[in-house]
Amino acid sequence: MLLKVALAHVQFETIHPFLDGNGRLGRLLITLLLCEQKALRAPMLYLSLYFKTHRRYYYELLNNVRMNGDWEAWLDFFSEAIIVTASQVVATVQHLLNMSNQDRNKISSLGRATASALKVHRALMEHPIATSSFLVEKTGITPATVNKALGHLEQLGIVKELTAQKRNRLFSYASYIEIMSRGTELPTR
Repeated sequence: MLLKVALAHVQFETIHPFLDGNGRLGRLLITLLLCEQKALRAPMLYLSLYFKTHRRYYYELLNNVRMNGDWEAWLDFFSEAIIVTASQVVATVQHLLNMSNQDRNKISSLGRATASALKVHRALMEHPIATSSFLVEKTGITPATVNKALGHLEQLGIVKELTAQKRNRLFSYASYIEIMSRGTELPTR
């Protein structure tokens, strides 16, 4: 199945070359094909960053397949991309679980406010940048209770308020976003 996906990517990029703007779509198709083939339950394996990090070699390999039929080097590269990216996903998920557990332990010290703060925390795990009105809708908790829970989460260092306004405030689960962003920077040239 990985072989089929690797071959499909080269075929797509040959028909719609990366230089005409279809590279991003071609890389996204890899993940969608893996989902369609039931190799992934959710589109959590995004190879685009790996390919961008090794851009020159990636382009060279695609061209070598087209010009010389060098499938072996492409398949080796593609396999390495899958392994590295999957390992990064596993590490990220582990970091998120550890952080979430630590934050839940902090929240459990809130006494009566624990239950509502945990609901808000869970909602922020799904949507790490949110307004208080979104959190009200998501959790089913009253606006006053959500705002109190957010205040507690701010005091615990779990949530940051981004807007410094009284209305339409935007909150960030900053450490969650930081973990999700690790390694996503493009390489410097």
